[in-house]
Amino acid sequence: MREPTFLILTALAARPLHGYGLIQEVSALSAGDVVLGAGTLYGALDRLVEQDLIAVDREEAVEGRLRRYYRLTDTGAGALAKEAERLQRHARAAAERLRQRGPVTA
Repeated sequence: MREPTFLILTALAARPLHGYGLIQEVSALSAGDVVLGAGTLYGALDRLVEQDLIAVDREEAVEGRLRRYYRLTDTGAGALAKEAERLQRHARAAAERLRQRGPVTA
C-alpha cells in the first residue's frame, strides 16, 4: 500500500471527511511530509471507492457547492489494520538492526 493511500485510510478511520478535510488531515498525520493536491486526492478517492476500501457517506450543499463525505468501509478497515501491522513489523526489524549496530551519531 502506498503512503498516501495509507494516510487517507488512516484519516477516515475516526470519522467521515470531505475532500479538503482529508487534505488537511493527511498533512497533519504526516507532519507535512505528504501534501495531497486536489487532482491526486480525487483520483485516489475514486480508486478507493472502486476497491470498496471507502464509500461515500453523504453529500451536503455548502454555499451552493456539493461537499461529498467519505467513510472507511469494513474492507478498508481490514486493509488498514493489515498494513499497520506490516509497517510495525518493519519498524521493529529496523529498530532491532539499529540496536545491533550500536549508537548512532548525528
